[in-house]
Amino acid sequence: MSSQDAPIQGSPPVTPPPASAGSPRSPLSPDSLQPPACRHRDRSPSPMRGYLIPSPLPTRRNRTCSATARASQGPVFTGVCKCFSRSKGHGFITPSDGGKDIFVHISDIEGEYVPVEGDEVSYKVCSIPPKYEKVQAVEVTITHLKPGTKHETWAGHIISS
Repeated sequence: MSSQDAPIQGSPPVTPPPASAGSPRSPLSPDSLQPPACRHRDRSPSPMRGYLIPSPLPTRRNRTCSATARASQGPVFTGVCKCFSRSKGHGFITPSDGGKDIFVHISDIEGEYVPVEGDEVSYKVCSIPPKYEKVQAVEVTITHLKPGTKHETWAGHIISS
């Protein structure tokens, strides 16, 4: 005889406590089979829900220490801000020596002003994954504000230059 076949001596059989007829767990209650009544919220789902993936572009926050060190030791380049969108968080710089436009992330802008089209900037470059063939501008500082344009500070104040 195995230990599974032998009853445990001295212990009474275990039965669940009786439920009252009004409790939601009671099988006698008609409400026990209904889902809980909750307020229905009208939400239009985002068209991008389910499609959002993490950005492959390294920001100042998630760039590796070695990439930051290589960029800070590199030469300083100059260029002109082609476009910059504060709401999107990025823009492009046209290099002074020609060539392809260079991507700039909002976290790499230094100084108190948001760059606008036509501002002269100085920057260093850092290669970006996955193949490290393209570069992005880092340590971007505005050297000359474009005359006759309104500039916004990061705090939101508008200044005419």
